[in-house]
Amino acid sequence: MRQAIKGGRSELLAAIDVGSSKVCCLIARRGHDGRPRVFGIGQQVNHGLRGGAVTDVDATETAIVNAVHAAEEMAGQRIDRVVVNLSGGHPASSSVDVEVAIAGHAVGDSDLRRALEQGHRVGLAGATNGHLRQLIHSIPVGYRIDGDRGIADPRGLFGERLGVNVHFVTAATGAVRNLMACVERSHLEVADLVVSPYASGLASLVDDEMSLGVTLIDMGGGTTTIAVFLEGSVIFTDVLRVGGHHVTNDIARGLSTTLGHAERIKTLYGHAMAVGADEPIEVPQVGEEGEGEIQQIPRSLLVGIVQPRLEETFELVRSRLEASGMDKVSGRRVVLTGGACQLPGIRELAHLILDKQIRIGRPVRVSGLAEATSGPAYATAAGLLVFAATAERVSTRLVKDEASGRWLDRLGTWFREHL
Repeated sequence: MRQAIKGGRSELLAAIDVGSSKVCCLIARRGHDGRPRVFGIGQQVNHGLRGGAVTDVDATETAIVNAVHAAEEMAGQRIDRVVVNLSGGHPASSSVDVEVAIAGHAVGDSDLRRALEQGHRVGLAGATNGHLRQLIHSIPVGYRIDGDRGIADPRGLFGERLGVNVHFVTAATGAVRNLMACVERSHLEVADLVVSPYASGLASLVDDEMSLGVTLIDMGGGTTTIAVFLEGSVIFTDVLRVGGHHVTNDIARGLSTTLGHAERIKTLYGHAMAVGADEPIEVPQVGEEGEGEIQQIPRSLLVGIVQPRLEETFELVRSRLEASGMDKVSGRRVVLTGGACQLPGIRELAHLILDKQIRIGRPVRVSGLAEATSGPAYATAAGLLVFAATAERVSTRLVKDEASGRWLDRLGTWFREHL
């Protein structure tokens, strides 16, 4: 069992992406440009999650321990605090608008504190629904003075009333505690929890995209998660319990082969849309051995299995965005991340269904990643490092007792350091 070593590592940044297909651990330091520079990486296959939720604590703990050990060996450093992603527990968004009186004087730090504290109190009870849901993020996404919106920093401005819109992200308490238990049983302390699409966006999006409006779709093994960014902040998150594993299962069932062979066939020959050459593909049959039991199928048959599932996924994304009113707010730009977005033709299929400009996102805000670990499958892990390294954030660390005092302490610390 791994034993933690405490102290002396405050300069280290450590992140663990606990996914349905793999656990990835990154260890980094802040570079001269302020960006995290990775010098330790470890990953391990994970069979303990399904749909983003922990289904086997022992298997998930083992995957975490092995991934962390590999990263520590490569870095030559031990870690004890990590930032962890969250894709299970049905993460959901809500927002609240509040106003406080400022009596005509210039807005100061104390006025900002009052507004944010009131927003937190008003929104907390409704967002968490008693003890059923856990607060993950509480993020101010816009200020206004006397009804005038679009204010990024109201300090120094005069008016009668200061308003703030606060975005809350919550998740089911049980799912959060199960994930926490797996990490803590690995002798690690969770410094922060970050919903997966938020983390992926922090790593993959450029400033103009975040400002003008963009939808980040993180396509993982067990889930597809969504985050909408506008004016530099995340304003909406959602999760679908469908991902790359569902494509693999469809292939295994449709071609009567094993899951292992289905994954290999998907990786080598899969395509999101019909291709020109209809080459034959060899498919070993489940439960049978020997070359005589290998079936040959046209590639078009494989595409006919893969494409409907991906179409369904993007149609669900479109429906969620339309139902939430975020379809127009998010603009014309979509960025895809996650291992399941690497199939050829997926950009064209996403454009066809979502009717937006599509690009594949990579972790551009982190340095030191090798070519094999710099693709869209590592965007969430890289974004966790960006979150850890970025000082200008107002987020909530997991509050085990669900009291608001710890959040206010955290908010006070943020103001002391950055205002």
